[in-house]
Amino acid sequence: MNCLEFHRLGVRDYSDTLRAMRSLTDSRSESSSDQIWLLEHYSIYTQGVSCKDRPTGDSGDIPLVHSDRGGQITYHGPGQLIAYLLLDIRRRGIGVRQLVNIIEQSLVTLLADLGLNAATQPGAPGVYIAGEKIAALGLRVRSGCCYHGFSLNVDLDLKPFSRINPCGFADLAVTSLEKQGVSLTVAQVADRVQTILSQALPRAPRS
Repeated sequence: MNCLEFHRLGVRDYSDTLRAMRSLTDSRSESSSDQIWLLEHYSIYTQGVSCKDRPTGDSGDIPLVHSDRGGQITYHGPGQLIAYLLLDIRRRGIGVRQLVNIIEQSLVTLLADLGLNAATQPGAPGVYIAGEKIAALGLRVRSGCCYHGFSLNVDLDLKPFSRINPCGFADLAVTSLEKQGVSLTVAQVADRVQTILSQALPRAPRS
């Protein structure tokens, strides 16, 4: 019951991945292992469950899809690490607010290890460096189990963010590890995320 599986999925289509997350969540039992999927997405804009915002101007060939996660509009693309947390949070004894805090503090720790001074902002989930957003998060919980997760900008084209109000905030600047002078691959950052989350997430009690 304490098992936490990490899966490296490469670059995946967003809609296919969303269907897979829903399917896994719907089929869970009390003995199902928790999983964290580490991957990248092809270029796409996604809207949170209550979001009406759309990209402005010419978004080129970047599609827009409506998701069932929390949060507003954001962009995903190659060079951005996605971590999807498919967890039985009820079994682990944590709520959504505590999980958000665990994710944010894990990312702050990771960035500090890279020499970057990152912080959270009250009322604006995610992680920021000097007011610029480097990581976004959005979750969905059904029957005590969560899916979706967070994105961390590693080395990606940031121009698509200029066509939206990232996470619903007008004029919010976005940054990346590469822009901050840190040269790592998505796979190298995924290694660090896996280590930190393995330590930060509370274990489920033994049956």
